[in-house]
Amino acid sequence: MAHQGEHKFEVGEEFFLDGVPFKIIGGTIHYFRIHPDDWHRTLYNLKALGFNAVETYVPWNAHESVPGTFDFTGGLDVARFLDMAAELGLWAIVRPSPFICAEWEFGGMPAWLLRDRQMRPRSADPRFIQRVASYYDRLMPILVERQITHGGNIIMMQVENEYGSYCEDKGYLRAVRDLMVERGVDVPLCTSDGPWRACLRAGSLIDDGILATGNFGSRAGENFARLRAFHQEHGKTWPLMCMEFWDGWFSRWGTDPVRRDPHELAESVGEALRQGSICLYMFRGGTNFGFMNGCSARHTHDLHQVSSYDYDAPLDEAGNPTEKYFALRSTLHRLFPDIAQAEPIAQEAAGVADIPLAARVGLFETLGSLATPQHSQLPKTMEDLGQSYGYTLYRTSIERDTREPERLRVIDARDRAQVFVDERLVGTQYQEEIGEDIHAELPAPEVRLDVLVENMGRVNYGHKLLADTQRKGIRTGVCVDLHFVTGWDQYCLPLEDVSAIDWEAGAHAGAPTFSRYDFSMTAPAPTYVDLTGFGKGIVFVNGTNVGRFWEEGPIMSLYVPGGLLRAGENSIVVFETEGRLEDRISLRPGPVIRPIERKGVEET
Repeated sequence: MAHQGEHKFEVGEEFFLDGVPFKIIGGTIHYFRIHPDDWHRTLYNLKALGFNAVETYVPWNAHESVPGTFDFTGGLDVARFLDMAAELGLWAIVRPSPFICAEWEFGGMPAWLLRDRQMRPRSADPRFIQRVASYYDRLMPILVERQITHGGNIIMMQVENEYGSYCEDKGYLRAVRDLMVERGVDVPLCTSDGPWRACLRAGSLIDDGILATGNFGSRAGENFARLRAFHQEHGKTWPLMCMEFWDGWFSRWGTDPVRRDPHELAESVGEALRQGSICLYMFRGGTNFGFMNGCSARHTHDLHQVSSYDYDAPLDEAGNPTEKYFALRSTLHRLFPDIAQAEPIAQEAAGVADIPLAARVGLFETLGSLATPQHSQLPKTMEDLGQSYGYTLYRTSIERDTREPERLRVIDARDRAQVFVDERLVGTQYQEEIGEDIHAELPAPEVRLDVLVENMGRVNYGHKLLADTQRKGIRTGVCVDLHFVTGWDQYCLPLEDVSAIDWEAGAHAGAPTFSRYDFSMTAPAPTYVDLTGFGKGIVFVNGTNVGRFWEEGPIMSLYVPGGLLRAGENSIVVFETEGRLEDRISLRPGPVIRPIERKGVEET
């Protein structure tokens, strides 16, 4: 039921709602990772568990993917999401900071910020603050009118996210706070950081009266004690809150999914709730649709994350309750016998086997219908070409100087490069391999050289947030023998729309290829595209990019929300870059996971 009448939320020695002590029992749901047709069911299941609040980030890069052009419609309609939560009687905590981490591309900051090499994102740099101000001019009116102080359900907002794991620039934190307050934010503000002193000291605004909260997933007694000690050091007697109580973890290519025992989690949550308030991160993880997966920072070899953000959460990627859900329900009932609970809603998934190939065309053959080349003497980065995500194809001609195999090198590029001579693959390099020699036979006095570079996702957390490797494509050039080659045509392939593909243009083996599979359904239902047998690429369902696949595993399928399908005819388009193709494709009622430690495929 919806919240009725005037309400008041305060932070004192406890949280107070209308003057009565209030324990926040929240769950994180990212509206932007879930099809809007699934919002109500997901929020209902949160309320049915007995939770009283939903928490969400707001991803700047999704709402302003092009500078000055904003989108708060469809799957990005945060107002509708919050109103739906209010109708179900859920309070809301919103985290609209410029940076969100969240295993989301570039931590939610727009990639176009990287075009300004004089700007330092996530700092008090006036150029950055001006960009945040422009964004907040559009975002904050949506949030302000939904604050509890305006009759809405937002009880708290976050200034910045885990800034203590990045820097200690209080001027920046205060600038973001001021932007929020100047635009009408008047609910309590907070920061969230690791619960140890160094993180809290660097990332909080505790001396400005902004609530400091912690992020952790176990040992609540120990972690809350450290948070309390930090509060007391600054003369505060605030309530204890874990803004992110991690109930699972995200998955990366080439490593098995992290699993957490449901009953151990329920006990850990119980320990936390006996001492303070929490938000479960995640309640439903959802999906990194399109190119929105993030990347974990490492020294030289960053670890890119998969499209599935299942997170081993209480609701699975499709939004159905798991064993964790029911373990948590029992714990909440034991701790709070009077809490209102109800049966969750589940939705059956569909399967369609052996969908035949309808059409196939090569990237090189249909390139002209997908992109218009930009010419320059030396290659430009993806960002300098005006592109943020996807692939960039670099093309030039080179002369044969010797009958011996020619030495080719791609200098300083990210993240993965495929080199073709007259459309024949001669080398594939990933991350630190890029720059190594590729020896290629040149079959004619003059040949065409193509380099297809994939942006596999930018770092979303830690010290490499502004590293050179965050700029994608070719950053320096391509050498033949010992010299840089000039005269490049560059084709931006963000692949936001594949409707222009010329399916009659033909294809040849061993090159990047688009394959279309048409099928019909009597009624739309969620499903999983099984990509077993394919190499690497992305998948479109009825024109929407549902994410990346890679034979590295472990996730060998891509989730398709029922809201993307329709009764009657549907189409799947697979863009595959390795030349590993299948003439039939299947939809499964569950994810296909290949354990990394042992061979074979299992469905779970």
